[in-house]
Amino acid sequence: MNQPTPPMPEQPPILPPAPRKSRTSLIIVGSAAAVIAAIIGTGVIVVQAQDDDSKPAASSASSTPVEDAAPAAEEAEEPAEPTYGPLSADDFKMTLRTTDRQCFGSAGCNVTVEPKMEFTGNFMDIDPDAIYEITYEIRGGDSGPVIETAELMDETTLNYTPTSISTPSSSTKVTVEVTDVITQGA
Repeated sequence: MNQPTPPMPEQPPILPPAPRKSRTSLIIVGSAAAVIAAIIGTGVIVVQAQDDDSKPAASSASSTPVEDAAPAAEEAEEPAEPTYGPLSADDFKMTLRTTDRQCFGSAGCNVTVEPKMEFTGNFMDIDPDAIYEITYEIRGGDSGPVIETAELMDETTLNYTPTSISTPSSSTKVTVEVTDVITQGA
């Protein structure tokens, strides 16, 4: 009645890997909690700001003067008027975009160019209510340098007139340089 014991396998049996718990649901729950906390925090700040603005100024009347009265802790402060720095020619980088070119063999070319402007200075120095007159010089034409002026307004709108020049040949490089910036009004 004794049965022989089966021989031991040469390798241990291969077990399937334990199932991994997905972190996706933890990430979703954590993200949702962060969004809810941000919304609640923003709502509290907005409500407090509105409550502070809507409270009437407290006033008290006393028939006897108080000798050691401290000044009011909350005095109405006017917001500081923003200040804008002066802009100079160095605050702008300008290139030319050729919009039209007609060449006549050895007689040269008629070229129409428009300024492409990039502001390289401190953006906080630009007054949104001011108009900046930006003077620039175009070189490479038969008749010598051409001086033009563009107007920058509303911080991003550049008004200019396209410039037509004649070049001595089709290989002539037309260049531009900003020479002056003047601030008009504010």
